[in-house]
Amino acid sequence: MPLSPSATRDLLAQLGHQPKRFLGQNFLIDGNIVRKSLELAEVTAGDTVVEVGPGLGTLTSALLETGAEVWAVEKDRTLHEHLGATLVPRFPETFHLLEGDAVEHPLAALPADRAAKGFKIVANLPYAIATPWLDEVLAGPLPARMVLMLQQEAAQRYVAQPGSKAYGAISVFLQSAYAVAPGHRVDGSCFFPKPDVESYLLHLVVRPAPFVFSPAAKALIRGCFQQRRKQIGGLLRSRLPDGGAAWLAVLAQAGLSGQARPEEIPGELWQKLVVPSDSITT
Repeated sequence: MPLSPSATRDLLAQLGHQPKRFLGQNFLIDGNIVRKSLELAEVTAGDTVVEVGPGLGTLTSALLETGAEVWAVEKDRTLHEHLGATLVPRFPETFHLLEGDAVEHPLAALPADRAAKGFKIVANLPYAIATPWLDEVLAGPLPARMVLMLQQEAAQRYVAQPGSKAYGAISVFLQSAYAVAPGHRVDGSCFFPKPDVESYLLHLVVRPAPFVFSPAAKALIRGCFQQRRKQIGGLLRSRLPDGGAAWLAVLAQAGLSGQARPEEIPGELWQKLVVPSDSITT
């Protein structure tokens, strides 16, 4: 599959395809980054790997050549047809390609029984879908490892710590389930066309005892962070049957009062928030 700018440009011309900015179509043209992605994900023969947005198949072919079984979802019809004509015949037993939206199919239709045996995710995520897609993945089943190509701004938000402006609900959800391992900064010159922003290869390893928030808890936490400068006591007063009294007592034991803002509360305390599924008022 193409790696150089000229080979990528020529193939796109053959396909009559113009990269679509709204789909985040910046195609990887640096072999070192492809190798780094596989290295961080520790991909070996027999692994099950989910890929989001395989595009022209540069990373996909490298994954398949390791002997991994790849489940991929591609929204763009032209690129889906290209992959179906080139990679599916080469890897008929190990490449499973779905045309669709990654947020609707976050695991690319990976069967539940296969997911239960363990899998990894390697993805070059468009900025517009990165957070909603990740939110779906964090509902489970959880991959053992994720290597995500992201805009640097998104990566910083996901790994942000309490007290910072970037810290938010997705930071809490992600870090409750995953430890952040050393990643890799990626220059814009590694893509065609070259994006206007820096990228980062985020490396995530599932925790020994990952915490997965319930849908009700996630909805409440998101609502609190949408008013991140308000005091948590006031935010909970109308949202929980007891006004949040039980959880505020937990915060008090940790040295935080009801005057604390959502952005000041660490993930391990959010995990102790008990939210009945039918109790949220927004």
